[in-house]
Amino acid sequence: MGTKGDSPIMNVLIGWLRKRSKRVKIILGALLFIFALLALKFTVEDTVHLYLVSRIIHLAGIIVLIHKLFYRKTCSGLSLKTQEITALYLASRIGLSYLMVGNIHTVLDFITLVSTLLVIWAIRFRFRSSYVKELDSLKRSLVVVPCAILAVLIHPYTPHPRLSRISWAFSGYLEAVSVLPQLHFLQNAKIVETLTGYYVFALGVSRFLQMAHWIIQSYENPGLYFFMIENGNFWFAAAFIAEMVQSFILADFCYYYMKSFIQGQLLRKMPI
Repeated sequence: MGTKGDSPIMNVLIGWLRKRSKRVKIILGALLFIFALLALKFTVEDTVHLYLVSRIIHLAGIIVLIHKLFYRKTCSGLSLKTQEITALYLASRIGLSYLMVGNIHTVLDFITLVSTLLVIWAIRFRFRSSYVKELDSLKRSLVVVPCAILAVLIHPYTPHPRLSRISWAFSGYLEAVSVLPQLHFLQNAKIVETLTGYYVFALGVSRFLQMAHWIIQSYENPGLYFFMIENGNFWFAAAFIAEMVQSFILADFCYYYMKSFIQGQLLRKMPI
C-alpha cells in the first residue's frame, strides 16, 4: 500500500529522477532555479518585498522551534550553536540597521532576535537535559573567526564609522554560514525531527528569496554594481557570494525534504 498523499504521476516522476545521473540532476535543478527566478521577476513588482518575505519566513521558522520546545518540552534535534550564532549576527545587524534605515526589516530582526534568545534560554536552562551536546560538535570558532577576518578585509564603503561597516559585513557573512552547526548536528544524529525539519526548510526558503532579491537587483542595476567592483569596492560581490554559499549549503537538505513531502512522507533520516 502506498503512503498517504501518493500520486501516480509524482511516483513516476520521482522514479525517473532517481535513475538520472548526478550531472543531469544538477542541470535540472539549475533549470528549475532559473524558472523560479523568472517567475519571481515577472510576478513581484518590487523585489524589496522578497527580502521582507524572507525575513518573515525566518521568523516563522523560529516560532516553530518555540512551539516544539514548550509544547513537546524537549530540545532534541536542535543545535544550540546555530541559535547562538544566529543571535550574534542579528545583534550585530540590528543596531546599524536602526541607524542606517530603521524600517520594518529592523523590527522583524528585533523580534527574531528576541525569539532566538528565548530558544537559547530554553535549550541552556529549561530543557537542557534533552540537549545532546556531543552531537553539536562543530566548533563556533570555525564559523565565526573566518567571517570576522573577511569582514575586516571586505566591507561596504559608506559614510559610517569603519567599525560599524565591519560589523555590518560580519553579520552578513555570519548569516551565510549560521546553519552549518545545525546541519552538522543532523548529520551526526542521522535523523531529523519533524519540527526541526520544518525550521531548516524555512531557512532554505528564506535564503532562496534573499538570493533571488540579490540576483534580480543585479540584473536591473548592472551598471551600478560593476562600477563599484571596478573601483575596488568588492563588498557587493562578497555579499552576493555569501548569499550563494548560504543557499547551496541548504539546497541539499531542501531537495530531500521536498522529495519526501511529494511522496507523502516526512524526512526522518539524513541522506549520507
